[in-house]
Amino acid sequence: MLFAVDVGNTNITVGLFDGKNLLKQFRMITKTSRTSDEYGVFFREWLSINGIKDGKITDVIISSVVPNIMHSLTSGIIKYFDVQPLIVAPGIKTGIRLAIPNPKELGADRLVDAVAAYEIYGGPVIVVDFGTATTHDLVLADGTFSAGVTSPGIWLAANALWTGTAKLPEVEIRKVDTILGKDTVSSMQAGIYYGYIGQTEYVVRQMKEEAGLGDIKVVATGGLGKLISEATDAIDVYDPELTLHGLRIIHDKQ
Repeated sequence: MLFAVDVGNTNITVGLFDGKNLLKQFRMITKTSRTSDEYGVFFREWLSINGIKDGKITDVIISSVVPNIMHSLTSGIIKYFDVQPLIVAPGIKTGIRLAIPNPKELGADRLVDAVAAYEIYGGPVIVVDFGTATTHDLVLADGTFSAGVTSPGIWLAANALWTGTAKLPEVEIRKVDTILGKDTVSSMQAGIYYGYIGQTEYVVRQMKEEAGLGDIKVVATGGLGKLISEATDAIDVYDPELTLHGLRIIHDKQ
């Protein structure tokens, strides 16, 4: 079985694969203070709860945008699984050509999402990840990663709104029926919700126009991606498991 780990700025997402089938997945908060034993014991306990016996994990792949936890994480996996994890890094086989000035600057999460979207949905494709940052990445028909757009994520921007002001409260990020807010809370929710719908539609439209490629499929992922994708025709597919399947695909290419 394959144990796939995606380390994001906010959450660590883990998936368990049997071949191409994603059997189980879970999320945990990303913390830089965990020891290798904490990672190893937690992972083994989770597997035990799900009826997976020791020794069933034959392969591990990790993508990470948080370098500070990698030593403890990889050490825990080696110690408790007796498996040397494959790390998504420059030089790994992905099937994607990076046509950008400095490929090493591209986050592992964006590369993994690009691989998954291209392999599953074909190209050209725009991949929108609503994570800690919101990213829009363009992959051409031949598998070339051509360009990307980065902006603050929905939660990050919303958090800045209420922590950076004296009187604005923390609010639930959710769908609202009207942009015409009647009080502080509803006006903030409308601004966050409709603001990100508007950003998504404009960025996607502009990327398509400047790329000049005609019909381009748009695939979204990320925690709050469903909220936005359900409200706009700019997104064709919402795939919450895109990153985990990208890790599986990259592992299979090695």
